[in-house]
Amino acid sequence: MMTMHPRKAVTASMVAILLSVSSLANVSIAQQTMPSVEPGTPKAAGAEGSEGRAQGPGKEGPSHFGGPASVGGQLKRDVGIEPTVLSSYFDFKDKLKKEHGLGFGIDYNALYQYASESLGKDDGAGGALRFFGSWTLLNRGSDNTGTLIYKVENRHRLGPDITPQELGAEVGYAGLTATAFSDKDWILTNLFWDQQLWNNRVAFVAGVVDTTDYVDVYGLVSPWTDFSNLAFLSNPTIPAPDQGLGAAVRAMLTDQIYVLGGLADANGDPTDPGDSFDSFFDTGEYFTHLEFGWTPSFDRRFTDNIHLTAWHADTRPEVQIRSGWGLAFSFNRLLEDRWEPFVRLGYADDGGALWDRSVSVGLGYRPARKGDQFGLGVNWSRPSAQIFGAGLRDQYTAEFYYRFQLTKIFAITPDLQLLVDPALNSNEDVVTIFGIRGRLSL
Repeated sequence: MMTMHPRKAVTASMVAILLSVSSLANVSIAQQTMPSVEPGTPKAAGAEGSEGRAQGPGKEGPSHFGGPASVGGQLKRDVGIEPTVLSSYFDFKDKLKKEHGLGFGIDYNALYQYASESLGKDDGAGGALRFFGSWTLLNRGSDNTGTLIYKVENRHRLGPDITPQELGAEVGYAGLTATAFSDKDWILTNLFWDQQLWNNRVAFVAGVVDTTDYVDVYGLVSPWTDFSNLAFLSNPTIPAPDQGLGAAVRAMLTDQIYVLGGLADANGDPTDPGDSFDSFFDTGEYFTHLEFGWTPSFDRRFTDNIHLTAWHADTRPEVQIRSGWGLAFSFNRLLEDRWEPFVRLGYADDGGALWDRSVSVGLGYRPARKGDQFGLGVNWSRPSAQIFGAGLRDQYTAEFYYRFQLTKIFAITPDLQLLVDPALNSNEDVVTIFGIRGRLSL
């Protein structure tokens, strides 16, 4: 009797489990009529399947702060559920949102990656179960809402000895081939207040925040639905801290020009949120940021955006990180509601950033089949001498993915990465990373 290789068995098991659960929805591909929603949509919008397109300034909507990877961004992208055996469940969510301002979502994400060459382990798998939502408690129905945002996650290893987040180090790559798929177990990644003022010309957030939700954001930054490599998600020249206490303010100076700034605990630890206050107020080591940007209209501020971000990170003696600063530039446009080219640059002078220099160019494409998405990115980077040591060679990274939206609630994404001249593995010129990701959203 033929036996299946362990890593093939892990992949097959992951896909089989997700497919079997998603089949409960009984949604045919031909029935898909998912609305064309900008991937960069506001934080803390309604529950998955409950609201339509992004609102503009002066329009009702619990939040207009975070980007595509934020709670609201993810909730918005999951709208448009067709009648299924789960219809009563989604009807209940709609009613709860409309009558009480309470929106929520649940999803399960799994990722398997295999490396063609490695210094150690050659594959990793991980899963993430997430509970997230928003509760508009002040001025619901007005232009100046106040909303509580929450997100709790369980990130865990599946099958192999390591998670995808650890695979980059195993192959000698000075970076991350996957970001959110770790083994941190239960973590609190969002618990903050989001307030709009002056017809949403101004908005602020304060509490347990994830700075990658709103710092240097563009339309393809979600690790759950877009790229996997950090090079094309949060700019690796920005030492964005783990989730912890922080605050930020966004102001629309004109209908097209905005400014966004804030600070966050540089030692954030989502595994121990109870320590957040001591770390923020007593230790007092901060990551600060300021961004100036242009967008043709508020509801397209993530798909059509040009911005410059400046940041500063304090010295952190306990982890032997010197203070530093940096700049990041980003350009992306959505053309004909299908093509989204982007250019992203980064410069860092210490501060704990993984890379000192970075240039990324790429393209997103939305086929006629609603919900599917293609992405291609190419990056050049210079790893940080402070983090990895001096004298390392430059790296080149390429990534290609295609997201198949098989049903309204289930997507599967094959992914291919090429790591050229990995800085920490001089024995290899090219390492190939094969990946497959599944997402079930309820």
